[in-house]
Amino acid sequence: MANISTFDLNLLRVLDALLRESSVTRAATRVGLSQPATSAALGRLRHALGDPLFVRHGQRLVPTDHALSLEVSLREILDRTEDLIAGPETFDPARASGAFRIGGSDFFAEMLMPALGAALSQRSPGLLVQLVDLVPENYVATLERQRADLVLVPETTFPEWAEHARLFRSSFRMVARAGHPRLLAAGVPPGGVVPTDLFCDLGHVLFSPEGRVSAMGDAALAAVGRKRRVAMTVPVFSGVCRAVAESDLVGLLPRQLAEAMAPRLGLWVCIPPMPLPAATICMVWHRRAARAPAHRWLRGLVAELLQPLDAGEPEAPDGPGTGALHSALPSPTLVPDARGQPR
Repeated sequence: MANISTFDLNLLRVLDALLRESSVTRAATRVGLSQPATSAALGRLRHALGDPLFVRHGQRLVPTDHALSLEVSLREILDRTEDLIAGPETFDPARASGAFRIGGSDFFAEMLMPALGAALSQRSPGLLVQLVDLVPENYVATLERQRADLVLVPETTFPEWAEHARLFRSSFRMVARAGHPRLLAAGVPPGGVVPTDLFCDLGHVLFSPEGRVSAMGDAALAAVGRKRRVAMTVPVFSGVCRAVAESDLVGLLPRQLAEAMAPRLGLWVCIPPMPLPAATICMVWHRRAARAPAHRWLRGLVAELLQPLDAGEPEAPDGPGTGALHSALPSPTLVPDARGQPR
């Protein structure tokens, strides 16, 4: 086993990169080494830690159980080390470089990423921001294992190690193709309320990354003793939009997305017959990143871009909406007096 007096601590950076990338080539790029040097470092790690650490599965390296058990602690050690040795440089968005990963559904591909791309091109052109797919139930592992720097999920009970801020609320609308014959026959115009019997009888496309055949819409119907007909499930909101636009199926979407997609795809946006609670969307991050200036800057920018989506939503039942929480986030225009190069 390794002895701290003889162990090369630079190998920890290589191990972290391999855990993140599952590839020697990509890990080498991340740490600035050649591929042969990274392969040699993996060999030294295996010898020092007495474990294979990774096994090859096709083109990927799959971590062993022992390697996975080291992942979270390793990331925390490296983060603390970076903070310890950081110099007094200020974080300047215009000169910053690095990458951030944001975990979220494809709702944010439409409602965040275009505006974020435009903002970054003006304020911080050297940053790379990636939107990575996220099943809300798996966000904890996503943050703990550094698969994302922050996630955007509906409000729930968050673990003690996580910090969060509410960004906006979203009610739900039913979408159907323009001129849907059943809606025309029932005299339901765009923006109208769909009768309960018709709503339940129509075939529904359900957004479900996990492939479930029921969701909050079904729970709301069950509360009034009714049930809808789910004809299809798809893992992305864009799939709901496309299926509805090209068939007589209908679907429930967040209001903001429904209104954005309707003119592009020729959709009618209608009001479902049953009361549906608006979802509160939160930004969540690991507290180990809470004080990192670059991370704070990005959080402020994301909040700035998403908070306007709250316009037109009813006030939250437990307080004055999201405004107070949004104002508590750092302004993305500030330049904190601390080092802040992103990972």
